[in-house]
Amino acid sequence: MNKTKSILVASLIVILGLASCNTGNKRRDPGRVYAPDMFYSRAYDAYTSNPNFADSQTSRPPVTGTIAVGHMLPDHLAEGDTTAYKTYTTSLRFNEDELAEGKRLFMIYCAICHGPELDGNGPLYKSGKFAAMPANFKDAKYLHMPVGQMYAAVKYGKNMMGSYASQIDIKQRWMILAFIKKTQSENGGDAFAFGSAATTASAAAATDTTKAKAPVADANKKG
Repeated sequence: MNKTKSILVASLIVILGLASCNTGNKRRDPGRVYAPDMFYSRAYDAYTSNPNFADSQTSRPPVTGTIAVGHMLPDHLAEGDTTAYKTYTTSLRFNEDELAEGKRLFMIYCAICHGPELDGNGPLYKSGKFAAMPANFKDAKYLHMPVGQMYAAVKYGKNMMGSYASQIDIKQRWMILAFIKKTQSENGGDAFAFGSAATTASAAAATDTTKAKAPVADANKKG
């Protein structure tokens, strides 16, 4: 009996001891810590005052010109607002690979009507299915057309052309238009304004290589 009683008491002491080791709360005291500022993050909660910024706000606005991962480009163009169409544009700039992608997308979605040469002689027009020729992007009427008007046509459709808003996303639309504008700039249109710094630099380098080099005088050569 005494032996059983002793076992029960010992077991109770062990259980109480183990229970006292875990209070159920997260322990934040690891004892001695080297560089405690690195162990404990001094983070500020959102919407609280923060002395590290001039406006004392912890929550920061997005960097100008950036778009959060997974978010679409802003597109506030309203249907029928022809005045806005003429000034609508984008801050996007495209490198060679993106312009090549714009060309590829053009060949998929646009060339069947507007032609692979952008001259309006697409397969559908040649087949006689259209009474009127689709837009010839190399014609004077379109060479200097504001890019916003072209964007509106892609988004909402124009005359017999239906909307392509469901087929190509916003960035893809701008890549196609950048390809069109680049082609137009090479055929008497406005200077191309949608190239990235790398694109512009490579074009300038290509131009420089075509220039004849001036002869260098030999200082050691006697006349």
